[in-house]
Amino acid sequence: MNIKHLFYALLPLAASLSGCDLDKDIDIDLPAHESQLVVEGYLRPGEPIRVAVHESSGYFDPAISPLVPDSKVFITHNGRRIELEYKPKMDELTRFIYTHSSSEEVEGVPGDVYTIEVSDDRGRMITGSTTLLPAVPIDTIEWRFNKAEGEEEEALLLTSFQDDASTDNYYRYMVHRDSLTNGSEQDISNIDNLTNGKRVTFGSGYMYDSGDTVIVTLYNMEKQYYDFLTSTSNARDANKNPFAQPSKIHSSVQGGLGIFTNLAYDRKVVVIE
Repeated sequence: MNIKHLFYALLPLAASLSGCDLDKDIDIDLPAHESQLVVEGYLRPGEPIRVAVHESSGYFDPAISPLVPDSKVFITHNGRRIELEYKPKMDELTRFIYTHSSSEEVEGVPGDVYTIEVSDDRGRMITGSTTLLPAVPIDTIEWRFNKAEGEEEEALLLTSFQDDASTDNYYRYMVHRDSLTNGSEQDISNIDNLTNGKRVTFGSGYMYDSGDTVIVTLYNMEKQYYDFLTSTSNARDANKNPFAQPSKIHSSVQGGLGIFTNLAYDRKVVVIE
């Protein structure tokens, strides 16, 4: 049967299918959304304490995070309880939008515990804690240019450090070009279960030109932050894929949603030459 005959043979089938009502509207009763307090707090040694407090919203609500002006935030460290001031602002360096802050700097040492308490006039309360970690130093950053004939030379980046065999480590490796306000070109989260006690190297593809300024950051994370990052990444992927399983966000706090942790990191800036 040639194509023309096949087309005419399928016409009745197409007509019969189009005549059938294969669409069916289904009404689903979704449970009413109950908003919860959401907190984001990242303590950085030597920097002021800053925390963002919002409120969760429903899936079909506008894509904004409602503020909670009546919320109160307290940070406790070594017996001192510090109340943060409600004053929404954006950190110009990191673009982190925080709602509560204190001029007091994070002065603890590795092993110190900071706790957070967030409450509002509706009686909702969040609690959580974080234990300061030491930074893991970057010992080497190097680059290598390709030598392919007829192609413009580009460099790959190699960053190495020594993993501590005595502890479980969770790393986040980020690379920015020119500025931290630009989106990261590499963002890798990793655990040391296969590299415990070994020298670890993260690499890139051939993507840098001579003269590029590259900012390399290695975070030593708490497990609770690693779980939060991986779960939020999985949730974003699932939201874009109708065939993916839903992913639940792993919060590090109790009584609401979010993350309260510390950022121990080593950062180096190099110019590719």
